[in-house]
Amino acid sequence: MIISRAPLRISFFGGGTDFPEYFSKESGAVLATAIDKYSYVTASTFHSHLFDYAVRISYSKGELAKTIEDIQHPVFRECLRFCGLAKDIELHTVADLPSFTGLGSSSSFTVALLKALHAYKGEYVTPLQLAYEAIYIERDVLKECVGVQDQTTAAVGGFNLLEFRAKDDIRVHPLALTASRTREFEEHLLLLFTGIKRQAQTIERVKLENFEVKRELLRSMKKMVEKGCEILQTGVSLANFGELLREAWVSKRRLAAAVTNDEIDRLYALGLAEGAWGGKLLGAGGGGFMLFMAPPETHARLRRAFAGHHLVSCKINAPGADIIFAG
Repeated sequence: MIISRAPLRISFFGGGTDFPEYFSKESGAVLATAIDKYSYVTASTFHSHLFDYAVRISYSKGELAKTIEDIQHPVFRECLRFCGLAKDIELHTVADLPSFTGLGSSSSFTVALLKALHAYKGEYVTPLQLAYEAIYIERDVLKECVGVQDQTTAAVGGFNLLEFRAKDDIRVHPLALTASRTREFEEHLLLLFTGIKRQAQTIERVKLENFEVKRELLRSMKKMVEKGCEILQTGVSLANFGELLREAWVSKRRLAAAVTNDEIDRLYALGLAEGAWGGKLLGAGGGGFMLFMAPPETHARLRRAFAGHHLVSCKINAPGADIIFAG
């Protein structure tokens, strides 16, 4: 049995510039970190000659497929096809947090699945190659409207400035932070689940339609990446990082009307009123998790204000996709 995992992520600045539709014309950049919440995949041998089906799959539902073409779940189907596995395998997946919530869980699952399948075949692929494969499956094979930061962070892990020069030229620049600065940063982060799940691709398609007219806005959002790195690495007050997140949220709202709604605006205003310096909705928008940057002494007050909503603390700089059991 093989058990793989790949981390979810928090993206702070530069989201939108990781779409090839943007960075094929001018480079993109994102500041993002892998967090200690994961998607898991198990792969084990299944003796199909004893049954009347060839592949067994379990996710939110179960599938017993006689051929690859019979598999309904598109990512399972295409990753198995890509890795040349057509029978005698059983696959299961679980995750620490729900999907469709802005933490890159879909790509985390794709990366974890590819990692497990390669390990099952006795193959090793580099983290960046794993990212490129996941991007290929999602964008080229399944024609999904997604960027490329999620697959990259899930595969390589860490806290990075990701630079996108071309579809096959992604540069990973790890952010050098001291252990004390990392702890300080983590102590200021708070994730609020809005309770709203959404399909990110619907919102992203609207953003793509606006890329040409919003190109200057995206340039300004990309510049926030360097500002964020500078704040973290120079040791200035993290209040500056929170204020920059607030600026990023204002810019993100301008990309598409569906990014926010009345309930999201209400929750965001409440967070600021209860002491948060700033924050933003994670992922495409429309729901999912909202990130707040707030002094630790305000967290108890924020938790009371958001009673009835799930609040999550997390560790940053988590490792990329790996095999946690092989036996």
